[in-house]
Amino acid sequence: MNDPRSELEKRLAAHLAALAPGAPAALALERPKQAAHGDWATSAALGAAKASRRNPRELAQALAARALADPAVLALVESLDVAGPGFVNLRLTPPVRQSVVARVLSERESYGRTAARAGERIMVEFVSANPTGPLHVGHGRQAALGDALASLFEWQGAAVMREFYYNDAGQQIQNLAVSVRARAKEILGESGDFPEDGYRGEYIRELAQRYLAEVGHDLHDIEAVRRYAVAELRKEQDRDLTAFGVRFDNYYLESSLYTDGRVDAAVGRLVETGHTYEREGALWLATTGWGDDKDRVMRKSDGGYTYFVPDVAYHVTKWERGYPKVVNVQGSDHHGTIARVRAGLQALGLGIPAGYPDYVLHKMVTVMRGGEEVKISKRAGSYVTLRDLIDEVGRDAVRVVLASRKGDPEFTFDIDLAKSQSEENPVYYVQYAHARICRMLEEARGRFPGDPANPAALAAVALDALAEPRELALAARLGEFPDVLETAAAELAPHLVAFYLRELAGEFHSYYNAVRVLVPENDARLARLALSAAVRQVLANGLAVLGVSAPKRM
Repeated sequence: MNDPRSELEKRLAAHLAALAPGAPAALALERPKQAAHGDWATSAALGAAKASRRNPRELAQALAARALADPAVLALVESLDVAGPGFVNLRLTPPVRQSVVARVLSERESYGRTAARAGERIMVEFVSANPTGPLHVGHGRQAALGDALASLFEWQGAAVMREFYYNDAGQQIQNLAVSVRARAKEILGESGDFPEDGYRGEYIRELAQRYLAEVGHDLHDIEAVRRYAVAELRKEQDRDLTAFGVRFDNYYLESSLYTDGRVDAAVGRLVETGHTYEREGALWLATTGWGDDKDRVMRKSDGGYTYFVPDVAYHVTKWERGYPKVVNVQGSDHHGTIARVRAGLQALGLGIPAGYPDYVLHKMVTVMRGGEEVKISKRAGSYVTLRDLIDEVGRDAVRVVLASRKGDPEFTFDIDLAKSQSEENPVYYVQYAHARICRMLEEARGRFPGDPANPAALAAVALDALAEPRELALAARLGEFPDVLETAAAELAPHLVAFYLRELAGEFHSYYNAVRVLVPENDARLARLALSAAVRQVLANGLAVLGVSAPKRM
């Protein structure tokens, strides 16, 4: 069966157009907040009533009456009711509700994919860590959120670029080089002042030891030390991201913005547009003209650029590379730069739209073990590394936990919970549901050798026996999956996928405990096996969106 939602939207839109000529043509069906209100609902009569100067409830009633006289609608809906000031609630017939099972089993890994964003080019920039040390848990949260968000856009048909922006220029990189050189001098028994704001983790000593062994003992060339330290830390970050299952399509170096003249070009254009002024020896950008709370210094009196200037130049490259939609996943400490970066892009006069780029900001992560906060890593010295967490609880658990909450609230990563085999552990609970279904299907093949075993064969079984309320509820939940992905992509909210998977797994566990699947009766058994296989497929698809495995055994 084709998508009943699209068919109903088309039929209802035609009836509404006949009742209210000139009203908005679009009609969308949405899931009601309460299941008791039906499978779908539309508020289109409210908007059409204003345009056609009709009472919205009366228009909704007229729409319902026309729809109930339409055989194409009656073939899909069991009831159609008017509620409130003009909402129309629809309840699908059992066969239509059951049909999603066959659809899932037919589409398999493609179920949930759409072409809604076909032709769109979207860049997601995330992690973008300074190459000054190992990745910390906050970077891991960016990786989990950014990669899942990129995956969501791909599931909507978009062409997605995953980009990592290396901040390999500036004072922090200089501090890294000086720190490595100071440790190298200590190893050689020479005196050397360690910078007050230098990097002090054990990894700095490791870098110094490797530099002495691979490059030599000449420490006068601080630029050579810098290049070596940055290259080695980039390799380490890449290894950690690979272990986390995250890949990038492109790496962009901040230093290239200077060597290619892009920073100077951006500043020169801003001066030409007349949106800058000089005061107290510094060059200022009048960002208040674009909603910032005060104007910002671009070039300091010592000639150095402030932090947001290369960011403006960098985002010009994103626009010029053909990415009209860009999402940056960053820590909440970047909040202050959003207004000035957007203002700078607007001031350039390049036609870049207001609100470019989009941002997903996240707060830092508190790591707990045994009820106490874990603050440091032996190797990093001042924070918990992403690799520490992966090694202790596993990649899947880290990815699901870090992607299972909105970015803006404070977040606690409980190591004990992530390692537990309980329903409170979101990744275990969902993966166990998938593994449980795999085991059940394997048992069915052993006990009933003649039963269809593969999804394609199960897609063809009769589903009339799915009459239990839990079964129809599960089928309805499966039908929500494409909408969840669409909403999560539109709202930049990958956590909605994690929430959905937990709810689906919970409903299946309840169903499994309450209803026997492997019953002697062929019709009931085959229909329930098909339903279970469809749940397994949607769990696997949702886990794939989050970059998490779907194990067959646990």
